[in-house]
Amino acid sequence: MVGASHPDIDSPSFPSSCAPVERHAAFDRFGGRSGSVSSPIVISVPHAGREYPAPLLAQARVPAITLRRLEDRYSDLLAHGLIDLGHEVLIARTARALIDLNRDEREIDPVMLRDAPHGAALRSTAKLRGGLGLFPRRLQGANELWRGPLDWSEAQCRIAQVHRPYHDALAAMMARARDVHGYAILIDLHSMPPLPFTPGQDAPHIVLGDRFGRSASNRLTARAADVMQARGIRVAQNHPYPGNYLIDRHGRPDRGLHAVQIEIDRSLYLDSALDRPTAGVAAMQALLIDLAQALADEWPATDFAQAAE
Repeated sequence: MVGASHPDIDSPSFPSSCAPVERHAAFDRFGGRSGSVSSPIVISVPHAGREYPAPLLAQARVPAITLRRLEDRYSDLLAHGLIDLGHEVLIARTARALIDLNRDEREIDPVMLRDAPHGAALRSTAKLRGGLGLFPRRLQGANELWRGPLDWSEAQCRIAQVHRPYHDALAAMMARARDVHGYAILIDLHSMPPLPFTPGQDAPHIVLGDRFGRSASNRLTARAADVMQARGIRVAQNHPYPGNYLIDRHGRPDRGLHAVQIEIDRSLYLDSALDRPTAGVAAMQALLIDLAQALADEWPATDFAQAAE
């Protein structure tokens, strides 16, 4: 199922000054040339994928433009400044419609499976029940996305070819950063639709998630919030997005591995249709560069053990 993108779908783009150090069917990896790790910061962009294999589109009950609603539209562009500076960055290639890299590989709606073995270890969650499990099933206003269930073998193929390689690569990047710097900090980059208006309260433009302190030190998340608020950006922490499987899996503060999810309001860098990039991309790139520098400087490696709490 994994393969080249459909010609009508935008392909991933790279900064003009950099090429991936590794191209995999599931991802493009940047930085870390010749084994060097210049920073404790690692960036993951799991929902930026814009490759839609033809068999996937043939299975869809909805047009490709509807499947694109699952994307964190052009969130990969926001990481380009970090790539230019040599940070290690992992960007998904495959569309979220194929498989969601921010879900446990057991988080599968059994209704979506054909010929699943008896006793298959599946996991039910609120996200799955809302239609957004490992294999997205439905969207608001779109109902069922697919013509029929997946063969069990196809489900396992997507996991083996996309989900596991992405997470294996990310774990290796985090381990390398920790080995060199004494700690690693994962910025898991996402984008969100503008949050609804709440009377008497301005909606945040960025939401930081750390699983309520489980995936990163509170000190680290507070520092991230300070950086953004100093630039006039409204920030919330863990509401309504506390982070999900990816930072839960890769954030282990007791082992020197910290992970923070960042949700950026798409209206900050896309047009009014939330579809095409605007000049706001450059502003968000600059913000993320400042953020990465601030977090990298937060704990010198010699003081890390005391600071990590």
